[in-house]
This record gives sequence, C-alpha cells and structure tokens, in this order.
Amino acid sequence: MSKLFQDKVAIVTGAGNGLGKSHALALARLGAKVVVNDLGGDRAGQGASATAAQQVVEEIQAAGGTALVDGGDITRFADAEAMVQKALDAWGRVDILINNAGILRDKSFAKMDLADFRSVLEVHLMGTVNCCKAVWEPMRAQNYGRILMTTSASGLYGNFGQSNYGAAKMAVVGLMNTLRLEGAKNNIHVNALAPTAATRMTEDLLPPDFANLLSTESVTAGALAMCTEEAPSGEILCAGGGCYSRTTIFETEGVFVRPESQNAEHVAGQWQQIADTTTQHNLDNAAGQTERFIRKALTALQHGAAKAEA
Repeated sequence: MSKLFQDKVAIVTGAGNGLGKSHALALARLGAKVVVNDLGGDRAGQGASATAAQQVVEEIQAAGGTALVDGGDITRFADAEAMVQKALDAWGRVDILINNAGILRDKSFAKMDLADFRSVLEVHLMGTVNCCKAVWEPMRAQNYGRILMTTSASGLYGNFGQSNYGAAKMAVVGLMNTLRLEGAKNNIHVNALAPTAATRMTEDLLPPDFANLLSTESVTAGALAMCTEEAPSGEILCAGGGCYSRTTIFETEGVFVRPESQNAEHVAGQWQQIADTTTQHNLDNAAGQTERFIRKALTALQHGAAKAEA
C-alpha cells in the first residue's frame, strides 16, 4: 500500500463523522499520524461527546495506524491551541491541517435568527481561523505546512436558505487567498475544497438514490491530493461523485471611462462591455487589480492626448 503521507502529522477537524472521518481514515491508511478532532455535537452544533471521534481513533488503531482523539471546541482559540500542542507533544510537528468541522442552521434570510447566523460563522469561519492560527507558527518554524479549507458551492454560487453558511464558506476562500501569500516563503501551501457528498450535513438536500454515487471517499481523494508535498497553493478544488474541477475568480477586461463621464448613468450604460468575458484576467493578489487599473487608465489617457495633439 502507498505511504504517501509517511511520517506526516495531520489534524482533521470534525472527523467523527462524514467527510472528516473519511479524510482521517485515508490519511492514516497512507501513513500519517492523525489527530481526530470532533466536539461531538449534532448537525446544528448542539451537544458534545467524544464518542464518535474515539471510535474513529480506534478504527485507525485497529488497522495498524496511529491516531489520538481531541474533543476540543474549535470556536475557542484555547481549544485549538491545546489540540495543536497535543500533536506537538506526541509527535513533534504538524504537517497537515484539514479544516472540515461545520454545522448547519438553514433558513431563509427573512426568517433567520441572527444568533444562528453568528453560530454558523463561528464554526466555519472563526473555527478555521483559530485552527490556522494555532498551526501557523509551528509550520513556519519547520518550513512546511499544508492547510486545506472546506468551502462550498453554496458560498461560491449561492444556495437558497443558506445565507449564513454561504457567507462563511466564501469567507474561508478570502482567508485562503491571503494565507497562501503569507505562507509562501515558509513552504506553507493553502488550498480549498468544495465538496459534494452524501453525509448527515447533506441528507436533507440530496436525493437518497445519489448516496452511493456521492461517496465521501471520492471527495477524500481530492482533499488529500491538495495536501501532498507537490500540492499547488491558492486553488479551489471541487469534488463529488468522482468528478473533480477547479473554480477560480476572474476579472473581465472592463472599460475605461474618462473623468468627465464618470457618473452612474454612463457606467450603467457600459454594463454590457464591462461584463464581457471575452478577455479575462486571473489576478495573483489584490494589488494586481490596482496595477491593472492604473495601466489601463494611463494608456487610455495617453492615447486620448496623442489623438488630441494629432
């Protein structure tokens, strides 16, 4: 059997069930030592129990792998720090972090209680932030790290009744975009996974007949590919049902509007050209947009001045 992650130490949050469990089992099978984190709450984040995570650890150990359980609440930074310290104390390093833990509290925005909005943000966004912060210095010190965010098509494209979940899942993409820049000099690669799988998180959303097709294992194959030594950085991998694709954010070429015409009516009138996707730009960072706009504006102004002189 391949030992792709031999001697690597991995942390997987929300690993007591579903995708997290699948990720943890596969990492262990491929040679990694795994911290199996799970608060043990239900799908809405209520309750707590280490039973599910402990069962995953026992399954890994029964198969000859190495794992330990962590029942910490990732919405508390102290718990995230303690989880990372547990891995450092046991194995001396942390190579991989898969931010998988999540909850659902779906309702239309009109009917949603803001407390439920905040709770989802706390788990998906701040839980991810806390775990990334807790592993950041150890990864910098060892000049190696692979971090995987879990985003969602609900964040990338929208989904009725999931404004809280969608907002959180798009937010972790923004976090990835910056961390991959800040981590580059220390060989820390940061990517995102947008999964589609039949789990307790999606049991009300997917037809029962799709359960076998949308296996957790098919998603895990993509997740682990983004955690290897050769993995890219700053990419969004979509995975489900054995299908894998890349999502990226492009910016259209757009238009330059001269100062005397820079008003709402004129910009609105140019919308078709602004939205034209014939020519698109994949920007490496936020400054790239500013630099492109300055070049485009200066070129247009210089061209206009040259025409006036002629």
